[in-house]
Amino acid sequence: MAILRVAFALALLVQVIYAVSAQEPSKAEVLASMKRAASYYANEVASHGGYVYFYSLDLKQRWGEGVATRDQIWVQPPGTPTVGLALLEAYEATEDKLFLDAGVAAARALIHGQLKSGGWTNCVDFNAKGTRVADYRNGKGRGKNNSSLDDGQTQSAIRLLIHADRLTKFQDREIHDAALLAIKSLLAAQFPNGGFPQVWTGPVQSQPIIDANYPGYDWRTEGRIKNYWDMYTLNDNVCGYVADTLIEAHWIYRSPMLLESIKKLGDFLVLAQMPKPQRGWAQQYNYDMQPIWARKFEPPGVSGDETQEVIETLIKIALVTRESKYMEPIPAALEWLRQSQLPGGQVARYYELKTNRPLFMKRNGKQYSLTYSDADLPKHYGWKTASRVDELTQLYNDVRFEDGGLDLREAERFLRPFIITDIRRLPTGDATRADEVSAVLSGLDEHGRWVSTYNGERLVGQAKMPVGAKYLSSEIFSSNLRVLARTQTFQDEASSTRSGD
Repeated sequence: MAILRVAFALALLVQVIYAVSAQEPSKAEVLASMKRAASYYANEVASHGGYVYFYSLDLKQRWGEGVATRDQIWVQPPGTPTVGLALLEAYEATEDKLFLDAGVAAARALIHGQLKSGGWTNCVDFNAKGTRVADYRNGKGRGKNNSSLDDGQTQSAIRLLIHADRLTKFQDREIHDAALLAIKSLLAAQFPNGGFPQVWTGPVQSQPIIDANYPGYDWRTEGRIKNYWDMYTLNDNVCGYVADTLIEAHWIYRSPMLLESIKKLGDFLVLAQMPKPQRGWAQQYNYDMQPIWARKFEPPGVSGDETQEVIETLIKIALVTRESKYMEPIPAALEWLRQSQLPGGQVARYYELKTNRPLFMKRNGKQYSLTYSDADLPKHYGWKTASRVDELTQLYNDVRFEDGGLDLREAERFLRPFIITDIRRLPTGDATRADEVSAVLSGLDEHGRWVSTYNGERLVGQAKMPVGAKYLSSEIFSSNLRVLARTQTFQDEASSTRSGD
């Protein structure tokens, strides 16, 4: 507790010094730029109130996961929820209704695409005969009813709706009802052991509660499950995104059911920790709590990336529930990560069950085969990721429950809304430097656009454009708007501190 209090005091001191000494732009200048950028994005770029990932400068070409039509918006980040949450954060920082109206419009766009199963798929197609239309609860769709937690799809949509509900003071019936339905459906998709599937079409079926264990069969050739998406999923931080969503929903609605769901998720992550000698977590488990295959290039194994994500998620859950039992699996997991690091400060995506050898794939056309060599890895997948073991160890040490608990008010400040997913950047504060703000302001062109230049890198969604092409990015727009919004917030906090409020 003492560490947290000192860290918060230092963060506040840094903000005050920053506000007094830096040559920062005025609040009026920052607000004018925020409004110019948001007006352009909401009035010119948005379609049906929603957004995709990238746009050509003439707005004739649009990309989400591949080429998008004007009637298609993307749910998966960094699409509509990412932009909508940035707009709502700008409203909280400025109280300017322009941002609220645009954020609410994004929420309504998502409501159009809410499935009968209560969640979302990665795209909303407003054309009833479109190629990506699904079984929407408004009756204006057809096709599949697969609510997905993959890559934060349903989680991010819920986050936008619940914050739109909060900021409209729970008086917008359409938003309020859609938000509560989505939460209810998410809770119904949680298994008795606390885990979640990747996809659901309705309430899940009850399964026995079992500790994680190693399969007794040859996992290389046996035990493959076609519908792996129905099983317990950690892949691509499913549980972390769910935890963020449940925590924020609990912060907003104060529902005992939400707090109980958060605890159940924590209980599942404790159960899912693999036994010795590999005290990490796998990407996917069957109902017998054994690691399983997912896609043909995703073998059973203990995952360095997912283990790091689970550690961070358990710390969040411990903070919110004030229960130290969720911290107990972490030391063994950190030790396993430390021992499993690759040369160059990375961890492998997969480690072979029991032997702990880093496990990779090689590709021949559409065929994949297992290998221990990383000499010729397929380029479409993250086979290695940066090791965060030192950072996570420090975070664990910062929030250990040395006195047996954590004050809820301090936990809420630690996990404050809109930056809850940036927990690893706290408690040292998020004060924005003057040069960063100046760069964001100077990058805004005369139309109110932040224009990017394609340099050949692999873009999320795999948009295809020539090197040197100019384009707009929803991720860049959202990030820059949040930088400016936080500048407003920190200036207000520093001014309040100086005046003694």
